[in-house]
Amino acid sequence: MKQSLTTIAITSLLAASTLSFQAFATEGLSANVAMSSNYLWRGVTQTDDAAAISGGIDYAHNSGFYVGTWASNVDFGDDTSAELDMYLGFGGDLGQGFGYDVGYIYYAYPDSAQTDSSNEYDFGEIYGSLSYSYFSVSANYGVNTDDGAKLYDGALYISADAEFEVADGLTLGLHVGDYSFDNDYDSNDYTDYGISLSKGGFTFALSDTDMDNHDMKFTVAYSIDIDL
Repeated sequence: MKQSLTTIAITSLLAASTLSFQAFATEGLSANVAMSSNYLWRGVTQTDDAAAISGGIDYAHNSGFYVGTWASNVDFGDDTSAELDMYLGFGGDLGQGFGYDVGYIYYAYPDSAQTDSSNEYDFGEIYGSLSYSYFSVSANYGVNTDDGAKLYDGALYISADAEFEVADGLTLGLHVGDYSFDNDYDSNDYTDYGISLSKGGFTFALSDTDMDNHDMKFTVAYSIDIDL
């Protein structure tokens, strides 16, 4: 995680930006910025266990439609240094405390093929989730993969999550996910687990997988949400 002086500086800049945008506020438009000691995606580091700075912009309509983009630094040991996600979807209430969310997300790595044209990592997923009270279940299915991302073509990630307020402003999060790959890559199948505590923009988390030679990861993150 970045040092406290960096956090204070970024927070001050964001506060100034928020003031400058107040005259041009758009209902449903928001932004987010985060700093983390490690960028974990489904239990696996995307930054070679190094720190990450990320941010995004989202628009959500009263109808339930939303669209957004999110970016972060990454490190896969090659040319790739950045990830850019673009997504859109639709969510709402089903009544009796149930909710749903369906959509599509595209993961882009703009500089992954700088020196090797076959090293293009971009891929997409269609996703859906159902929620009830503190609990949710989700499914993501890999589609339209580039040459360097064939691993994700037809891959299915199913996860279950729960969030509970255990004290004033303190949220406990629980997660388990199962990643199943298509026949040619089924030796890569794995399960990941996670537990987290969040309060006031800070999140402290433990994550692990059942993969061989994979150690438990501890991460600290701080995030800021901004209404634009």
